[in-house]
Amino acid sequence: MNSQSSDIIRLQGVSMVRDRRVILQDVDFSIKKGDFVAITGPNGGGKTTLLRIILGLLKPSSGTVELMSGLRIGYLPQKNMIDSHFPISVREVVRSGLLASKTLTREQKNALTADTLDRIGMADHAARPIGELSGGQLQRTLLGRAIISDPDLLVLDEPLSYIDKRFEERLYRIIADVASHATVLLVSHEMTTIADMANRHLIVDRTIHQCGAAHHFVRTDCDE
Repeated sequence: MNSQSSDIIRLQGVSMVRDRRVILQDVDFSIKKGDFVAITGPNGGGKTTLLRIILGLLKPSSGTVELMSGLRIGYLPQKNMIDSHFPISVREVVRSGLLASKTLTREQKNALTADTLDRIGMADHAARPIGELSGGQLQRTLLGRAIISDPDLLVLDEPLSYIDKRFEERLYRIIADVASHATVLLVSHEMTTIADMANRHLIVDRTIHQCGAAHHFVRTDCDE
């Protein structure tokens, strides 16, 4: 990717076909450093597939994906992609977000882990196996893993899922804090508060539609 461009992500002609079903078709878009991109769209429209292609977790059937090199990336996947029976503690999950950090000392990693556990309200559950957590507690743990490295790019797939109302306001504050110095790419069905935080709004329904409306759920909501 051209280092003089402010784009940190660029997709050109990206399509995904699986079992003869078109999931994404001819997707072209770019994301600039500092963008907060809110994405919504119908179930099965390809939102999660798009995120996984951007992250390099899926290879598109056609097209190109360019990601600026050296980015620290934090990723909160949907809960159903996590094996909650894997024998690992909350602390270990959160700390695993630092695996790519080669310059931190053990003491620094311990301090960051403790700070992040406090930040997500899971310090009292740090030693618990993730298999014993509620859906909301697991979601908060995965959020901790995503933010602990102070990422340049934070990718959130339905971050409000399973989150109870008591934690929701804190979640918004955490996202806003990260967005103040990072690029955020967020998929959600709940756009009421998130839409006010985002500077770009996209509808994904096999392809991408840029949306001018502040609150949107389907393409017809957009001012095109």
